[in-house]
This record gives sequence, structure tokens and C-alpha cells, in this order.
Amino acid sequence: MARGFNRLAIVLLCVLICECSWFEEGRCSTVSYDHRALVIDGKRRVLLSGSVHYPRTTPEMWPEIIRLSKEGGLDVIETYVFWNNHEPERGQYYFEGRFDLVKFVKTVQEAGLLVHLRIGPYACAEWNYGGFPMWLHFLPGIQFRTNNAIFKNEMKRFLAKVVNLMKEERLFASQGGPIILAQVENEYGNVESSYGQPGELYVQWAAKTAVSLNTTVPWVMCAQGDAPDPIINTCNGFYCDQFTPNSPSKPKMWTENYSGWFLSFGYPIPYRPVEDLAFSVARFFEYGGTFQNYYMYFGGTNFGRTAGGPLVATSYDYDAPIDEYGFIRQPKWGHLRDLHKAIKLCEEYLISSDPTLEKLGRNLEAHVYYKSSNSCAAFLANFDSISDARVTFKGNEYFLPAWSVSILPDCKNVVFNTAKVVSQRHPAENAFTRSTSTHEVSLATSDWSWYQEYVGIWGTNSFTKSGLLEQINTTKDTSDFLWYSTSIYVNSTEDRDGFLNVQSMGHVALVFVNKKLLGLGYGNHDDEKFSIAQRISLEEGINTLDILSMMVGLQNYGPWFDVQGAGIDEVVLAGFMNGNRDISSQNWTYQVGLKGEHLGLDKISLANSSYWSHGSSLPVANSLIWYKTTFLSPQGKGPLALNLSSMGKGQAWVNGHGIGRYWPAYLSPPTGCTENCDYRGNHDSSTCQRKCGQPTQTLYHVPRAWVHSGENLLVLHEELGGDPSKITVLTQTDAEVICSVVSEDDPPPVDSWKPNTNELVSRQSQPEVRLACSDERRLISSINFAGFGNPGGNCGSFVPGDCHADMSSFVRKACVGKKGCSIPVMTESEELDDGLCSGLVKRFAVEAVCS
Repeated sequence: MARGFNRLAIVLLCVLICECSWFEEGRCSTVSYDHRALVIDGKRRVLLSGSVHYPRTTPEMWPEIIRLSKEGGLDVIETYVFWNNHEPERGQYYFEGRFDLVKFVKTVQEAGLLVHLRIGPYACAEWNYGGFPMWLHFLPGIQFRTNNAIFKNEMKRFLAKVVNLMKEERLFASQGGPIILAQVENEYGNVESSYGQPGELYVQWAAKTAVSLNTTVPWVMCAQGDAPDPIINTCNGFYCDQFTPNSPSKPKMWTENYSGWFLSFGYPIPYRPVEDLAFSVARFFEYGGTFQNYYMYFGGTNFGRTAGGPLVATSYDYDAPIDEYGFIRQPKWGHLRDLHKAIKLCEEYLISSDPTLEKLGRNLEAHVYYKSSNSCAAFLANFDSISDARVTFKGNEYFLPAWSVSILPDCKNVVFNTAKVVSQRHPAENAFTRSTSTHEVSLATSDWSWYQEYVGIWGTNSFTKSGLLEQINTTKDTSDFLWYSTSIYVNSTEDRDGFLNVQSMGHVALVFVNKKLLGLGYGNHDDEKFSIAQRISLEEGINTLDILSMMVGLQNYGPWFDVQGAGIDEVVLAGFMNGNRDISSQNWTYQVGLKGEHLGLDKISLANSSYWSHGSSLPVANSLIWYKTTFLSPQGKGPLALNLSSMGKGQAWVNGHGIGRYWPAYLSPPTGCTENCDYRGNHDSSTCQRKCGQPTQTLYHVPRAWVHSGENLLVLHEELGGDPSKITVLTQTDAEVICSVVSEDDPPPVDSWKPNTNELVSRQSQPEVRLACSDERRLISSINFAGFGNPGGNCGSFVPGDCHADMSSFVRKACVGKKGCSIPVMTESEELDDGLCSGLVKRFAVEAVCS
């Protein structure tokens, strides 16, 4: 049976598809692979890819994000397909708006890029329920991601739906489309052992099913060491240079290289220095890789309730080269662009041979790619995390900073070093602090309305059951909220003072006794379980106990994650004279959702409803309250941000669009951050972190396409208590600060290298300061600083050093009034003091303003 499957797969991969022909979108392509690379139209290709998830932004933003991706040197856009949003009800499909997959793929094609379609259909991706639709969970007898006939039938049906949709739109490469790769399943190898032999059988079935769909392009399984032929197993991780495919006939591919990490409420902000990211990429190509993908290249936003869990934040910025708002993040974007140029200069060598290793010393090595005995490209690596080094390679001496790779496209000239960042940079990470002045609209004087939620059971659709119900099976994820309500009777002889102990499987809970707020409890991303212990004083007679259990994203990762529970699982009265009293098994009344949700207070149609209250005194610091106001959109075309730092926890909507969950009241731990993180040495998701002791997220993305001229409706549901009058709306102004810092010993620009030279690049080819306004409508309007020597400070705060030559006048003449400029780094200047500058490697620093 296995032999028959392999024979079928080889035929499917290698046959030339008869429908391949010329048509208006372009020429059809055949895609296959060998041990070195993907082969497109008979030629091996070195491909650089980046993940962009279409629903994490708007269709209006897709073209610009894809354009910036192409300018950054990418060949391929990689995206998951999100089953739960495409089939919200079984058999009812949705491919519109942010979920218009066909339009997204065609937008990539129009930009001249290729597509890797990760159909899965399990996505993970910090997406709600890993991308599975909730209705799937309730099919009788189903077990996810294992050898279960019910699950396999549903999975095959959705795989076929997506594949056939792509075929109908002629989007596979053999039809002239951009799709060159498809993925089935996702990181199953990380959890396969938990499923035993049925898991192994499931992998075989998934591979066979994928190939049978006849996409005419190769399929991959990431993080799947036992992926059967012809499926390509690929690597996910922070470093994949040592990865080896499970067959000598498969190329070395990297589907997820983490540009940073995702953000969770209650955690600091993780980031990854670009020097380390570039190092990991260069090492991968040094060791024989030919396809590498950044996860993420653009992260975007978890709008509405799409964020997975538990407690994944609304921002999915990921410290990516293109930030959450669609602006390029410098120097990450620019440094990687230069790296991509350097790798492409080596492409003909990389596809021609396997690398030859040469040891250059302790933690020092070269990998050389030969086209002939006297024609080669080389990667020189220093993988020591502390010590810089000088090495001799082919008779020439080279300086290698610690934890760096130098790329030599002719085995002579260094065109790029991963540790030497010469690309343009910004003064800060946040898009709304890069401007000389950010336009900010205060809502303090806005006309606010509010609606106070009723505590406990509010509707006729409530029901009573004995014992505590699990939340997800009860709400079916139609709401984040589930009310657990019961009564406690105290007679005149009983002690009325004690403790209420509540245990929860996650994620958040508010406890009310006799309709008054008693306590709050919550978990975190790594451990969603929590307990609440509060002293209570009961009244004689009947007391009401109402517990509002709140979800913050369904679990999206791990073995059997689909059956992981949530909600209240134990309630005990303790410390009373009559002893402990477990009330978990008594009758409880349940209400799914909040009354405001049921009424639809987030919708535009209810903006003028009588449900809303008005008054001269805005209630603040109230739990379970809805707020409504309108605001005028700031001028411009750029994205907006809501500053919700004054709020507690809740959800926000603008003109009916779900902006996402907010939780600025949940502060990250006060210690463990590394504002100036050392790029040297192995990194993971917690190596570099910012903003300890601060809210995880305060700014919330509002796409410009969701607002209009005139009044825009803002609705918030506040769960803990906040002050909406302090909310502001921000947008980036037309003025942007850009900087460049280049040393006299940095390599010349990558694109200045010319092949076919027998000599090392002379010093006439100098390093250059290069500046360019990110928006084509802007010009360089002024120079804030220009100095050569040893300037101090950083972009936005440069100061002259002891060794200093003022270059302001020269730079103004070269740059002001232009979209961009290039200035060679001069090695000598009459203004420099020989004594103060003696022995220094001098730097040229420039700070300019685009407007």
C-alpha cells in the first residue's frame, strides 16, 4: 500500500499538467523539488518568504503591505487559511471582506510575488481554537487530529473546498497562478506522541489525502519528522541551520523563523534583535537552505474575538519588519532587505552545489559553494557569543564580530555582515512615537452615554442544572461570558462570616454576593487556572451568589487542546462555625452572555436606542458597564489608534467593527526586561523583553477603512472599571524622523558590489549613509543632526562626542528637498582633532525629518 502511494505521488509531482498555457495573468509554471531546492520551470530557486495573514488587516491595506514586502526582498507570501471564519456554520461558507482569500492571493499575484498556502486546516497561529470551527467540536464521536473517521471526513471536505476554490480561480502555479506550495496539518510532530499509533496513522492519511487533491504543487508538513514521501518536512524555530530533512531527496526548508514573538496580556513585550534574526537566516543558507520564511513579516491585529488563548493580546505585531499598523520597522526591515540582496548575489552558487565546510578556528568556520574550482561564494561565520575574531580565508584576512556571518558572493569581498547594521532606523519602536508630533484627539469633552449591565440572570433563556457546568460546552463560544448563579440560605443560628473559595479552570471571573462585587480572579497565558478566596459576610435568609466567568480566547495549541475546559469547577464556603460547605453540586442557574450583547449595543443600529442613559456625571470605575460616544476622525489617510490606558478590561467597537479585547489593567511583572538586549547568543521568546511593570497593550489599531469623515461611533464594554473620558484617538502626522549611523569599517552598500572582479573592493567603494522617506509623498525637510566621529546617544537624541566634525551643512545640501540621499562615509576630515580621534573607528550619524 505504501509503495503504491509513493508511486502515485511521484507521478503527481512530476507530470506536466496539460492545462498549463499562456493567458492574461502570465505563464504557467511547473513546480517540483530536488535535494537542493524547489524547482520552478526546471530551475532551482532560492526563495525568501514572509508570513502575512489576510484577516489580521483589511483588504484596503493588503496592497501596501505586499508592496513593502516585495521591496524588502521577499519572493513569497505565506498565509494560513482560517477554517472557523470561512465555515462558521457547517456547510455555510464565508470568503468576503477580510476573509476574501481569493482576493488576497490575487493581490499577491498582482504584485509579482508567489504564495505558500498553509491550508492546514489546523492553523494554531494564536487564533481562536487554532482555526477550528466550534461546531466541529459537537459532532458526535469526533476526536480532533487523530485517526478518527468523523474528523477526517470533515477535514478532507474543507481541504477540498479550499483547493477547488483555488483551482476554479486558476491560482495554482500550473494554471498561471502564484501558489507554488501548499501545507497540510501544522506542527503536528510536536504533539504526535500524545496520540499514539492513531496519530501516526493520521499523518499517513493526511499526506495521502493532500496529494490526492492534485494541486500540482508540492505539499509540506512543518515540524513533522515522519512526513511521508513526497511531502516535504520543514523546520520551525528560532534557528534551523542544523535541521536536516527526513529524506536525501528533499530540500532544506524553514517555514517559521520567528521575527519576534506574540504578545499575551499580563506579559512584557517580547522582541528579537535584528542582528540575531539576520544571523539565523545567514546560518541557514550557509548550511544549505534555499527556502526561508519569516513568521511574521507582518503580524497585524487580532480583531474582534479572533485572538486565541488563553489571554493572547489583541496586537499581533510580533516585532515584525512591518509593524501592526503597516509601517516598516527600522532597522529590522532595512537590515533584512540588505541581507536578502546579499543572499541573492549568491543564488547561482547556492543552487549549483552543496556547501563545503572549512574550519577557521574555534567557533569559526566557512561554508563555500563552488560553481567551478575557481568560482565560488562563501559564508564566514563566528558563532562564538562573546569574542570577536580575525580569520584568514583564501589568503585574505577578515574581521568577524561575535555571533555574526559575513557573506562573500565572490569568495573575496564582504558585502554584508549580520552584526553590522547600516540600514536606516527610527527613534522608537512605536509607530505613533516616530513622528515629530502625533495628532491626538481627546474624548474628554465628548457626549458619553452608558448602559449598566444587570448582575446575574437577566433573560428568559436561562436554565438550571445541578452542579457546575464546563463553560465552553455551555456557551459554544457564542460569547466570552457565562453567568453561574445560585443562592445560599443562612438561618438565624448559623455563623454568617467566613470565606468564599472559588476554583476556576480559566480565564477570568467576577464574584458578586447579594449583587455587590466581592472579588476578581484571573490566570495567565501559561497557566489559565486560578482561585479566588474572599472573606464574606452573609445575611440571614437567602443570599445570592453570581459568578461571571469570562473567556479570553479559546486554547489554540497543544495535544487534545480542543477538549481543554474552562469556567468554574469548585465553590466552597469555608471558615464558618458549622464547617466547610461545598456548594458546587447544588442547583445553579446559567445565563450565556450579557444582556448588552443580546441587545446588540455594539451595533450602529442601536446608537440612538433608549437603552442608553445620559447625564451630566459620567459614571467611572464601574464594572459591567457599556459606554458610547462619537468622535471625528483625524485628518489623513493613515491608520488610527485608540489609547485605552485609562480603561480596565473589556472590548471595543468602532462603527460596529470589533477592535478587539483590551486589558490595560493587567500589568506585566516588574522585573525581567532587557531594553538594550545583547544580540549575541541563542535567543528564544523570553530573551529580550520591554515594558516590565506596565500594561501589556494600551494602543489599539483602528484601520482607516473603518472610519469616515464626520462622526464615528465608539462603543466599549468595560468589565472591571475605567474612565472613558481619558481615551484619546491618535494618528501619525506627516512628519517622520529617520536616522542612519554608519562606521568607516562597515561594508559598502550591498548593491554597490560588482561581480567578475579579481581584486578586493578598494576603499574607493566606501560605506554610505543612506536615508529615504518611507512615504513617497514626503521629502527630507530638515537635518536635526549630522556628525562624524564618535557621536553619542541614539536616533532622536544624538549628541556630539569628543571626536566630532559637524557635517550638517554638507548633509543639508545633499539631502534636503529629496525623497532620499546617499552620502559616502569619509575617513578623514580637517575638523577632527587628531589627538581625540586617534585610534577610533569613526562613525557618521545623521538624523533627518521627512514631511
